[in-house]
Amino acid sequence: MPQRNAVTGRSQEPRKRFAQELRRLREEKGETLQQLADQLGWDASTFGKLESGRNLGSPEIVEALDQHYGTTPLLMALWELAILDMKQFKAEFRPYMVWEAKAVSMWHYGAENLHGLLQTPAYAREFLAAGGMTGDELASQVDARMSRRDLLVGEDAPTFRSILSEVSLRTPLADLDEWCIQLQQLLDLSELSNVTIQVLPASVGLHALTNTDTMFLQDASAQTVAWVETGYDGELFEETDDVRRLQLRYDRVRDLALSPDESREFIRRLLEEARCAKST
Repeated sequence: MPQRNAVTGRSQEPRKRFAQELRRLREEKGETLQQLADQLGWDASTFGKLESGRNLGSPEIVEALDQHYGTTPLLMALWELAILDMKQFKAEFRPYMVWEAKAVSMWHYGAENLHGLLQTPAYAREFLAAGGMTGDELASQVDARMSRRDLLVGEDAPTFRSILSEVSLRTPLADLDEWCIQLQQLLDLSELSNVTIQVLPASVGLHALTNTDTMFLQDASAQTVAWVETGYDGELFEETDDVRRLQLRYDRVRDLALSPDESREFIRRLLEEARCAKST
């Protein structure tokens, strides 16, 4: 379905409308992205991502922009609508996506596969296709997943820790070239100051989160929720006691994982093994 535009010519899709308004207000004020960054204290690339629709930013940035342009509470209202505009994602995962968009800190355990924020397009496509997606639905969901990747990059990016089971790292893609690209992306992301990747060796045996993909998300008010996912569904836990119990399990798993430096070396070895297998 083609994008609908209001009589103003601007999009009626909340995420695109938010980005359009940001650009319009800045251009009407006669400012460059760098001038805006100098005045508000965030990096110019952050505002560029907001205006391109690649990122929605945080409530703090939006509030600062509202004050800067004298539009309070217009931008905040548009931001809230954009945050809730999750039509591109499957309905059962939208509660998680709302939290991911506003999280300032995230910590994750992957039992058998890589988290969506770490995936390359090829990994996402093969993973979703293995779950039965085809055609336009598959293409749409891959695009939706890739639209989230910039979340980990930039001055205002959340802190992100992912503990990956050895199983997830020894389950390659069918195309070894694409698998090498995926492993290299993990190494590249692990070098970011806000990203920590750790490997849980298979030798630790059974543990507190066996077969349970788990993500904890904390917002700017320090509220923390947990998202627990199986291969078929996910559930959001918001009650403090439930989250505390899951976090205790997570802490036990983290105690068993390799250090970040040891994990990078582990992934490098897998990358070399994949390159050797590809050349034979």
